[in-house]
Amino acid sequence: MLGVDKEVRVSKIKEGTVIDHINAGYALDVVKILGITGHERQVMTIAINVPSKRIHIKDLVKIEGRVLNKQDVNRIALVAPRATINIIKDYKVVEKLEVKLPSTIEEIVKCINPTCISNAGEPINSKFYVENEEPLMLKCHYCGYILEKPDVLRQFLT
Repeated sequence: MLGVDKEVRVSKIKEGTVIDHINAGYALDVVKILGITGHERQVMTIAINVPSKRIHIKDLVKIEGRVLNKQDVNRIALVAPRATINIIKDYKVVEKLEVKLPSTIEEIVKCINPTCISNAGEPINSKFYVENEEPLMLKCHYCGYILEKPDVLRQFLT
């Protein structure tokens, strides 16, 4: 075959966000956690299980026309704690952020313990302490219940 390029190429975006170095197999979870359904009329590129010099195999998401806020970044950290986020303007990286899971997670996930005070209709916000990044373990501030990655993903993916 003549002219076959052995390298996979993903085109640059003019404006938006690139979420790089996502753990292999989690790009679709990142997209769902961000609330992206595909009906937003934004161009998006998802690359799954691509070679990476830094982490061997990675996923990648490019979203045109969207810049992530702090809450979005904290959500991403729950499933891709080593991801990098590049803010793109006029085809150039203008800001590069390392995703870091904060030590305390507030108002992003809910405790799944039905007897937790945070589920009793009281005017309090959910709050968790990060006990472990990988595998993810979050401890509820109120009842001590431990949430793991599948518990967290179920809240965003249903």
